[in-house]
Amino acid sequence: MSPDPPGAFILAVDHGTSGCKVALISVRGEVVDVDFEPTPIYFSAGGGAEQVPEDWWNALLAASGRLIERSPRSVRENVVAVCCSSTYSSTVAVDASGNALGNCLTWMDSRGAPHVRRAMRGLVNVAGYGLSNVARWLPRTGGAPTLSGKDDIAHVLVWKHDFPDIYRAAHMFMGSKDYLNLRLTGRFAASYDSMTLFWVSDSRNIANVHYDERLIARFGLDRAKLPPMVAATSILGELKPEVAKELGLGPGVVVVSGSPDLQSACVGSGAVGDFEGHVYIGTSSWLLCHVPFKKTDMFHTIASIPSSIPGKYFCANEQDVAGGCLTYLIDNLLFHANEVSDRKPPSDIYERLEAVVSRVPPGADKLIFTPWLNGEKTPADDHALRAGFYNMSMTTTIDHMVRAVYEGVALNSRWALKYVERFIKRRMDALNIIGGGARSEAWCQIFADVLDRRIRRVKDPLQANARGAAFIASVAMGYLKFEDIGGLVQIDRTFEPDPGNRALYDELFREFLVIYKNNRSMYHRLNW
Repeated sequence: MSPDPPGAFILAVDHGTSGCKVALISVRGEVVDVDFEPTPIYFSAGGGAEQVPEDWWNALLAASGRLIERSPRSVRENVVAVCCSSTYSSTVAVDASGNALGNCLTWMDSRGAPHVRRAMRGLVNVAGYGLSNVARWLPRTGGAPTLSGKDDIAHVLVWKHDFPDIYRAAHMFMGSKDYLNLRLTGRFAASYDSMTLFWVSDSRNIANVHYDERLIARFGLDRAKLPPMVAATSILGELKPEVAKELGLGPGVVVVSGSPDLQSACVGSGAVGDFEGHVYIGTSSWLLCHVPFKKTDMFHTIASIPSSIPGKYFCANEQDVAGGCLTYLIDNLLFHANEVSDRKPPSDIYERLEAVVSRVPPGADKLIFTPWLNGEKTPADDHALRAGFYNMSMTTTIDHMVRAVYEGVALNSRWALKYVERFIKRRMDALNIIGGGARSEAWCQIFADVLDRRIRRVKDPLQANARGAAFIASVAMGYLKFEDIGGLVQIDRTFEPDPGNRALYDELFREFLVIYKNNRSMYHRLNW
């Protein structure tokens, strides 16, 4: 590790679905201060989920401007780099000047599902994929487009087939992180990891990831509309002078390519060694670890794909809605405004939910919640699945429902854990936990009990993505090596599984899987 120069800081951008968070973080990962600006998302019939890219940019400028303005001079005058993390598989079509050609199709937008299913079918099909396409995609990319239609390639196919004017006018298609970098520097570029879910790059040799012309041709895409690829640790250039001035930063501040949220979180969680796992609870959720091999489980949507760390893969899988289930609970069930009630959530709503969850006995009187509000990705790639409460009775209260939501998210993570551990052929005895949901001690304990694993909460868990971005920038600039990071991330509390709850959660998990098996056909009839 290089000596830490006095006053060297990274402006780390953690762009998520709910808004843009920015943080000033030292090159050793110490969080100095944070600011946040919310951005809306717009849902529409048929699986649409869009955001306005200009909202992202304005949020980044507003939050960064406030943060830098109130920071001490010793900090703001020693910002050496900007590095972004952003939502994976949120896609923007831009013109040659870098202007967005309409809204972003976010990672929740599933309108591309029919196009993907049509492109991936063959004469002989397994799990919805033609065997010839499996043979074509699997060795090169490590996977294939998810049939739920939420990957970048699905979004591009929506523009190509449903909005051809946008497709023709597009100079390039960019992931959200790379779009923000374009606005910061004026440079069209993407990182190897951010382009993975376009499913047209060959990652068989992790040291030589490149576009595959045959895969591009199979989708009928124009190769010129895909940005050049660089490493996550690449320095793209200096901040544009007008952007630096608006942010209140001096000249010479560079922009590092950075990574999408999954990969950045891997780094920020401190679990950077092979098979060191972490679980993230934000709007969505995932359970990831780095792996030293390339492998794919196409039946459960798990694959080794490029990491932020040059020369490494990570084991990718994702739960579509996790902490978003709490937002739904608050906005649509507890405080939905109508003729019956016009109450608004109190400012301390999450503290009150914590009290309820802590009071209700484990198992919520065997009420089960399935958290599939927007379909699911892993381990069932199925956009037709839907959420629900099961086993309600006359004694069921809203308190039981609140606890069941927390437990349902954890049960879904246990479902993913089962296949992740099968994928890596080993048990992960401990998992670092990060994200906004990790602030809930009740939820951390629920995860420990439901997963039957030691849960280690990372200090400042809400800042893990931003910390990961800062670490990536620090490595890019030579202040750190990736192997230093595990020793710099602090664990503030460890939650041990309660053996007294083992039999109960084993029973609920068995029934959770039965609910999926018994109702899958119904969901398809209703929602396909």
